[in-house]
Amino acid sequence: MISVVLLGAGNVAHHLYNAFSASENVQIKQWYNRSIRTLEPYKTTVNVTDDLNKLLDADIYVIAVSDDAIAQLSSALPFEDRFVVHTSGSASIHDLDKKNRRGVFYPLQTFSKDVDLDFSQVPLCLETLNKSDYQVLKSLAESVSNTVKRVNSNQRAALHLAAVFVNNFTNQLFRVAHEITESESTEFDLLKPLIMETANKIQELSPYLAQTGPAKRHDKKTIKRHLKLLENEHHKDIYELLTASIQKTHGR
Repeated sequence: MISVVLLGAGNVAHHLYNAFSASENVQIKQWYNRSIRTLEPYKTTVNVTDDLNKLLDADIYVIAVSDDAIAQLSSALPFEDRFVVHTSGSASIHDLDKKNRRGVFYPLQTFSKDVDLDFSQVPLCLETLNKSDYQVLKSLAESVSNTVKRVNSNQRAALHLAAVFVNNFTNQLFRVAHEITESESTEFDLLKPLIMETANKIQELSPYLAQTGPAKRHDKKTIKRHLKLLENEHHKDIYELLTASIQKTHGR
């Protein structure tokens, strides 16, 4: 059994707590957060603390905080030569203080604290500086996920960047679509089957082959009509930028 101390209490930390708690191969020795009030609901099920000097011994210390806080928290840890990992997709492994053995345990998914998630379907991207540490981290990952990949720093950075495009940027497009439907008092929910089919299609086809629509067809009349309908100049800019991008990809 792998023992873990969890540090942080944001969205990722809460999902990790649930995943680790559900695994027969993981023991959560302790949960730290600088504000103990956040952890009050869990004090009957796990040892909680807001004092770094009271951290218990564990196989792995998982830092699940904002990127900007990783370096400071890892430097404040009152011990040396233990195995410490962070969960960021973009932060460097070297953001962790070198007094400890370092690694990355990056769950490639979007997390909202109050939205249930099947963690076994979350890809876990692992990075370590020592081979022996990788085997320990891999064992932890395989205890909670069906997809575990070893990546280097450049690959992890590329995956995180790509994730911003497929998740954050796509969600912003959903928001724009929501504003467009609201402007004419029609239902955004009518678009949800299309959203699901778009996501499902790339399970079988590459994004290149799955592309459809007026931009790919170079349907100038429809594109002109759409631009005329858009009253929001920001929405027009987005439409024109993405249309140009699609046409460059599928030029003829």
